[in-house]
Amino acid sequence: MAGADAEDLEHVPLFADLDGRQLKKLARHFRERSVGDGATLVQEGEMSGVGFFVVAEGEAAVSVGGKQVRTLTRGDHFGELALVSEGKRTATVTAVGRLRVLEIPFWDFRDFAHANPDVTWKLLQHVVGLLDARG
Repeated sequence: MAGADAEDLEHVPLFADLDGRQLKKLARHFRERSVGDGATLVQEGEMSGVGFFVVAEGEAAVSVGGKQVRTLTRGDHFGELALVSEGKRTATVTAVGRLRVLEIPFWDFRDFAHANPDVTWKLLQHVVGLLDARG
């Protein structure tokens, strides 16, 4: 399985402080997936794998309780809560048109985060922000 292109990860704020070498190392762990319009990548309430996704091209709709709450575009990511909790998905993410995403399994991301504490700290800040926004 070929890794992703490091340039796709440069647009992700979570990885903004990584140098080129670190980005290339991380990119090797991502798997690229292309899906068509209407394809569901993760389903709210299900254990649909424990992976972290980065939108490389296209758009995806995020729905909670059947209502769209956000649109994801290039550089946006999802699945970080499942990375930390290893629990059920908290939202449904559906492709709007053709979508290309990069996916990394939990265990590969965890190993990278252990070796790069600045990424771990940014992830923690992001997750806390998500939880605060929920009220």
